[in-house]
Amino acid sequence: MRLRRDDDRQILRVAVPAFFALVTEPLMLLADTAIIGHLGTGELGGLAAASVVLGTVVGLCIFLAYSSTATVSRHHGAGDERLAHGLAVSSLWLAAGLGVALGVGVAVLSGPLGTGLASSDRVAGFATDYLLVSALAIPAMLLILAATGAMRGSLDLRTPLVVTIVANVLNVVLNVVFVYGLDGGVKGAAAGTVVAQWFAAGWLVTVVVRRARRAHAPTDPRAAEILAAAREGVPLLVRTLTLRASLVLGTVVAARLGDVPLAAHQVAGSIVVFLAFGLDAVAIAGQTLTGRSLGAGDAGRTRSLTGRMVTWGAGTGLVAGLLLAAAAPWVSHLFTSDPAVRDALVPALLVVAAIQPLSGVVFVLDGVLIGAGDGVYLAWAGLVVLAAYAPLALAVGWLDAGFTWLWVAYAGFIAARLVTLWRRQRGTAWMVLGTTRSAH
Repeated sequence: MRLRRDDDRQILRVAVPAFFALVTEPLMLLADTAIIGHLGTGELGGLAAASVVLGTVVGLCIFLAYSSTATVSRHHGAGDERLAHGLAVSSLWLAAGLGVALGVGVAVLSGPLGTGLASSDRVAGFATDYLLVSALAIPAMLLILAATGAMRGSLDLRTPLVVTIVANVLNVVLNVVFVYGLDGGVKGAAAGTVVAQWFAAGWLVTVVVRRARRAHAPTDPRAAEILAAAREGVPLLVRTLTLRASLVLGTVVAARLGDVPLAAHQVAGSIVVFLAFGLDAVAIAGQTLTGRSLGAGDAGRTRSLTGRMVTWGAGTGLVAGLLLAAAAPWVSHLFTSDPAVRDALVPALLVVAAIQPLSGVVFVLDGVLIGAGDGVYLAWAGLVVLAAYAPLALAVGWLDAGFTWLWVAYAGFIAARLVTLWRRQRGTAWMVLGTTRSAH
C-alpha cells in the first residue's frame, strides 16, 4: 500500500503540471477554430484542410520531444547530469534544422497541399492562405517540442506550463485583433498563431541553453550527437507517420462526404486532440518515470509504476468520456453557427466519448514504451494498426455510410492500438536497464 502511494505521488508530480500544459497547447487550434468558424463554413473547412497538413508536419516530428524526454530522463536517472544537458541542446539544433527545411517545404507546396485536402475551390483558397502564413511558425513549433521534451526529462514541468499559458493568452488576443480588428480573416488568425509560437520557442530555448551552460555542457552544434539523435528518432518517426496517415485518411474521407462533414470533422478532430492532450498527461509521466527508473536499473519499480499509470489512464479516460457525453448537445455551438454542422457533430461526439477509457490506457502504454526507448516495436505496431484501420475508414466513403460511421471506424483504430500495446507491455523485452536507449 505504501509503495502504491509512493507511485501515485510520483505520477501526480509529473502528470498534474503536464496535464495543464498539455490541455493549453491545443487551445491555439481551438481558438483558431472558434474564431474562424464564425467567419463561415468555407473558412472553417479551409482551416480543417490546413490543420491536417500542419498537424502532420509537426506531428511527424513529435519524436523530438519523445526522444529528448527518454534520453534526458535516462541520463538523469543514471546521475550523468552534464551529458543529459548536452544532449538536450543537441536536440534543439536538430529541431532548428528540420524546422527550417519543413517550413520552406510547406510554404512552397501550400497551394497543392491545400487543394488536395479541400472539398471545394473556395475552401482550397482559405486552406492555402492559412498554410502559407503558418509555415513561418514551423521552426518554432519544432523547437518547442525539443525544449519541452528535455525539460520533462529533467522533471521540470512548471516552465513549459507557464510558457504555454502565456503563449495561448497572447494567441487569443492577437487572433481577435488580427481577424476582427484588422479584418485579416484566415491569414490574420494564422499570423497571430505564428507570433505566439515564436514567443514560446524563444522563451523555452533560452531556459534550456542557460541550464546547459550552468552544468558546463557544450552548447555548440555537435554533428555526431545531432546525427545520433536523428537516427534514434527514425522508429518513432515511422510510428508517428502511421498515426498521422490514419488521421489524414479520416479527413480525406470526410472531405469526399462534403463541406458540412468536413467542417464537422474539423470541430470533432479539434475536440479529440484536446482530450488526447489532456489524457496524455499520464503518458508523459510514463515517458519520464520509465526512463528514470530504467536508467537507474530498477525493473521492479518500472513494472509497479506501469501498473498504476494504466489504472490512472483508464480512470481519467472515463471522466473525460462522461464529461464529453454530457456536453455533446451544446458544445458545437461554440465552434459553428451552421445548424447542419451542429447536427452532424452530436452523434459523432458521443462515439468519441464512449472510447475515452480505452484511449486513456492506449496513451499511457504508448508513453511507457516511448520512455523505454522501444521505438522499433512501436513502428511495427503502427503499421499493423494502419492496416486494420484503413479498410474501415475507406468503407465509410465507399458505402457513403455517413459522418458518424467515420468516427466508429476511429473507435476501431483505438481498439487496434490497445491490442498491440497491451501485448507488448505484458512481456519484458522492452525493459532495458541502464543508459542504453533502444529496446529490441
